[in-house]
Amino acid sequence: MNKTDALIIGAGPTGLFTAHQLKLIGLNCEIVDNLDKIGGQCIELYPDKPIYDIPAVPECTGEELTNNLINQLKPFDVKFHLNERVEEVKKDGDNWLVKTNSGTTFLTPNVIIAGGVGSFEPRKFPPKECEKFENESLFYSVKNKKVFYGKTVSIFGGGDSALDWAVEFSKDCKVNLIHRRDEFRGAQATVDKVNELVKAGKINLYKKYQMTKVIGSKKLESIEIKHDDAKTEILKTDYVLGFFGLIMQLGPIANWGLNIDKKTIEVDTEKFETNQKGIYAVGDICNYPGKLKLILSGFHEGALAARASFKLAKPNEKYRFEFTTTSTNLLKRLGKKE
Repeated sequence: MNKTDALIIGAGPTGLFTAHQLKLIGLNCEIVDNLDKIGGQCIELYPDKPIYDIPAVPECTGEELTNNLINQLKPFDVKFHLNERVEEVKKDGDNWLVKTNSGTTFLTPNVIIAGGVGSFEPRKFPPKECEKFENESLFYSVKNKKVFYGKTVSIFGGGDSALDWAVEFSKDCKVNLIHRRDEFRGAQATVDKVNELVKAGKINLYKKYQMTKVIGSKKLESIEIKHDDAKTEILKTDYVLGFFGLIMQLGPIANWGLNIDKKTIEVDTEKFETNQKGIYAVGDICNYPGKLKLILSGFHEGALAARASFKLAKPNEKYRFEFTTTSTNLLKRLGKKE
């Protein structure tokens, strides 16, 4: 049993900054995320895409933002539970008893849901036999691009992710780009770049094709793709990447007795608390009048939810607001000299 002042569900930017705010005011916290890495949507969907609307940061990528937030947490000891999804949240006296799909349990007075769009999973290839190659030679996201260097990579999809990775891997790999339609959905500048690389022979492009079969016993050897006119091709490949978007689901959150509207959780704007005392929602997953789905909004929401958590975590202490520029206590927690 893990006992903590607050449990954060979601390790994206809002969850990370909320942890920073909790630790800054002297509360302990732990973070659970169903993904296998820190960063949430920023890392899963657009690690290399520039972000232009973070205050005082003119431009940064999703990966850079995540790394900066992780660095901001370095003075504190925050425990992460990755590859775990919260399944149950039940009342236990003045606390919440929380259990993950891995059997990890938590007892906490505060649960802060920073789950972005909820639990999301990639749309997968239809052929059933693809499953045996998943996470070995067939992937739905790129975790370490160096693994693919010097190999033949077959990329499926017509959106930004597929096009961006086709451009990136064309520098060091043999690339097959397969799209089920004739037109791409990605940014025009990227589409133009892909077309240039196709003309230069750096990318082999197959339009109006879909994968019908993966070939190989213990190791992926090749794939069969089928054109709309029923013509088939066999492509030798070392790796397959599929970028078909994500299935957005609230998952178990829908069963926790929260007021939910259009897959978002209704909260107040004083503490960002839900209809359940001690359960808060911040970031893209929360909803209130005037809500903006911006990262900066999530930071604001997380800061207020963190301070609201203080009363339940330490009912016999009074919270006193302090500035990091002048507070000896806060500077000490940050490991800074006065």
